[in-house]
Parts: sequence; C-alpha cells; structure tokens
Amino acid sequence: MPAALSTHTSNGEPIALQAVPRVSMEDFRNIVVESVRDGARIAALFGQRQDTGTVRLFVVLADANAGTLSLSSAEVAEKYPSLTAECPQAHWFEREIAEQCGVIPQGHPWLKPIRIQPSTPANAPNFFKVAGEEIHEVGVGPVHAGVIEPGHFRFQCHGENVLHLEIALGYQHRGVERALIGGPNKRTSHYMETLAGDTTIGHATAFCQAMEALANRQPPARAQALRGIALELERLANHTGDLGALAGDIGYLPTASYCGRIRGDFVNATALLCGSRFGRGFVRPGGVGFDVDDARVAQLLEKMEQALRDVTIAANLLWSTSSVRARFENVGMISRRTCHDLGLVGPAARACGVERDVRQEFPFGIYRFFQVPVSTFQTGDVFARAYVRWLEIQRSLNFIRDQLKTLPPGSIRTETKSLAADTMVVSLVEGWRGEICHVAMTDEHGKFGHYKVVDPSFHNWIGVAMAMRDQQISDFPLCNKSFNLSYCGHDL
Repeated sequence: MPAALSTHTSNGEPIALQAVPRVSMEDFRNIVVESVRDGARIAALFGQRQDTGTVRLFVVLADANAGTLSLSSAEVAEKYPSLTAECPQAHWFEREIAEQCGVIPQGHPWLKPIRIQPSTPANAPNFFKVAGEEIHEVGVGPVHAGVIEPGHFRFQCHGENVLHLEIALGYQHRGVERALIGGPNKRTSHYMETLAGDTTIGHATAFCQAMEALANRQPPARAQALRGIALELERLANHTGDLGALAGDIGYLPTASYCGRIRGDFVNATALLCGSRFGRGFVRPGGVGFDVDDARVAQLLEKMEQALRDVTIAANLLWSTSSVRARFENVGMISRRTCHDLGLVGPAARACGVERDVRQEFPFGIYRFFQVPVSTFQTGDVFARAYVRWLEIQRSLNFIRDQLKTLPPGSIRTETKSLAADTMVVSLVEGWRGEICHVAMTDEHGKFGHYKVVDPSFHNWIGVAMAMRDQQISDFPLCNKSFNLSYCGHDL
C-alpha cells in the first residue's frame, strides 16, 4: 500500500492531524478492504462534520502482526459507496455514520439506525422478515423480566428453531460523545467512568492514556503497576460473575451461588484500592488517585489466595458436571471465519481460537513489560466462551499476585499540562469484554474537537445474532449471557 494513502502510528502515540492523509473515497475504500483482507481489523471508523458541510471519514486499522495502527481519511458529501458488501466489519460502523452524520453508504445491505429509533409509527423500524409456511415472529424487550438494561430482540422462527435474530438498541443513548467536545473539564473523567459502569477501569485507562499522550507525559512506574492491578481485578470480578450467571441460566445453583459471592470478593478488593467497588476515582490522568501501603498489599494478597481457592472449586464444578457440559457444548457456535469476518474481539474472539488481545498485540502501560498469556479455546460455542473466562481468571490472578509482590517504589502521579493542539491519538486497552478504543482529536486550542469511543460491545453485538442462527429460541438467554455485552457501552 502506498505510504501516501495512510500513516502509521502505535497505541498511545500522538500524531498531527495534518499528517493523517486525505485520500479519494475510492482509495479510502481500497485501503480498508485490502487491509482487512490482508489480516488487519477495523478498530474505529467514524465521521466528523467539517465547516465546509462535508463529512471527513476516518479509519483506524489495527495490524496485529506488525503491531501498528494505520490512519487514513476521506471527505464525502451526501453519499459514498458502502464498504460493507466487501468488508462486513464495516457494517455496524457505516450504520452509525449514516445516523450521526447523515451520509448514506450506498449499497449497504441493511441500512437502519443503530441508536436513534423513529418515534412515529409511520417511520417505525423496518425489521427483517422471513416469509413462509409456519414461520412466526417473536419480539422480546426492550423491557425485560430482570433488572437489566433495555434492548429489543426480534426472532424469526420456524417452530423452536431461530432462522434470524435482529437486535435493536439505542434505549440507553445518552449523547456522551457530544458532551465530550470542548473538554477535558471537570465532568470528563466522570463521563469516562460511566460509559459502561462495569468497565470503569477499562474506559478510564483508555481516556487517561490519550490525555497523557496529548500532554506528552508518562505515568510513574508504580502508577502503571497499580492501573494494571485494577484492570485485572475488574476482569476477575466480571468473569467470575459471568460464570455464575451462566450456571444460573441452566439452573446449576452451586456455581451460581458460589460465583455471586466470589465476585463480591473481587469488587471489594477494588474498593481496598480506592474506596469504590467499581473503581471510581482510581485512574486519573498522569497516574492514579490512591496509593497502597504494605498492610493493604498484604490484605490484597490474602484476598487473592482465598479467592483463587474458592473460584477454582466453583469453576471445576462446571467442567466436571455432565449436565452442564451438555447445555454448554455445541450451543451458540461461531466459526473462526465468521469471527474474522465480523471483527469480533475479547473472549468472544478468543473462544473461536483467535489470539486477539490488546495486551499482547498493542501492549500498553504495565503490559509493555509484563505480559499476560492469551487464553484461547477452539470450539466457538458457549462452553468455549465460558472456559476462556476461566483461563483468564487464573492468569489475571497470577498477574495481580506478581505485581503486588514487586510494586516499584516512587510517586503515583505526574502532572499533566495542556494538550497539544491539532493532534490525534488512538488509545487501545484490553477491557474484560475486549478491545476498548478511544480516539481523541484536539482543535487549535488544545481542546477536544472530536472524541470517538468504540466499546467492545459495538464489535460483538452482531456476534450474538449470528450465534443464534439455527439454535433453539430457548437457548437465547444462555447465548446472550455467554457474550454478556453492554447496552449503555454500545449506546453511549
């Protein structure tokens, strides 16, 4: 690919906005399609409205083999030829661009809003329909039986067999990205910590890395280690809770009960770091907001040892119980090829045998020096997505114990000054659901002119729909929980 058509950067490396090439739409399209065909992945694809009335499209292509991020852009007016037919990874992104910028990707196979639903019956969503004898439709949500977030799921079925699932979200839309423009300010960190409430540490870390890059500051080594500990605690709490929830979905109460309590141990460990079970206030630009003394380190180590013993018992009950395996295996299967085509991330991708993990491919913070092995499984079903969580639980616990025993001395925070003007940075973090991508762009005053957030759920919701094809409709709660995606993280 000619160098003039794209520019390369790395995770957390600032680059002047003028250094991002502006190419023709034809070249832009070829760059995306050919790069993905060669093994790269779309980390972000979005539009920014220009003063001239046009929309500038930006793409961030992640090449794991080279460990680099490629940036390119193109200006379009009212329409452009869709990428989706040749690059399915662009499907969700192009729907978002059409919704946010009013630019139509011509030839998109199923162009409809992904967040803002029409409010009048005349403009009601045009749901996909399957015609034929004995075909029926089942609508679920957006209000559900449990205390969970709202989302609408529409199934096209033949008997109990699901032919197609269409997912309609947007009920949690809060306009967060718009609220970030003109920042950073006193509210910005709060927005980041509540993008997805169960991923406070992940999103706060991605934001802080972007801020530090734009301010040309590096957090102290001790702060980097403490951030890594907090991020892995967040992973532990959510993976453990998911194993318990999966057990609950099939009525296997021993693991469900154990994991509910053990998850509490992990969030309480996070509270030991900063006073908040969700990690609010801990990760801050330039480092962390709280330090730990030797007594607290000893407490955390004791908690980790006890939690490892308990979660091992709870998890092994799953793998050794034939009735559990019968409900987990060969349910909600996704092939390795489908995973690549859709650009799935996190445990959902690793359960398909794909070694996709930001901590190893685009290492950040403490992971530049201490790696966590990538945990994979091959079958792409509910069992694989559960078992990958168990592998990651063990490796996260080992990582935390090692970091607590070797915490570097020194300060926990460095001052972050004003941000560079007219600059762009891509910040990637491996959250517990998968890759978190923040793209920060400053204006001539060093304020946010545009801020793009791609939560891992944005990549993976289409995976839930694909996993339900040719499945029994009664398997939907189990399949859905095996992904456990965020509604508000998607809706923003």
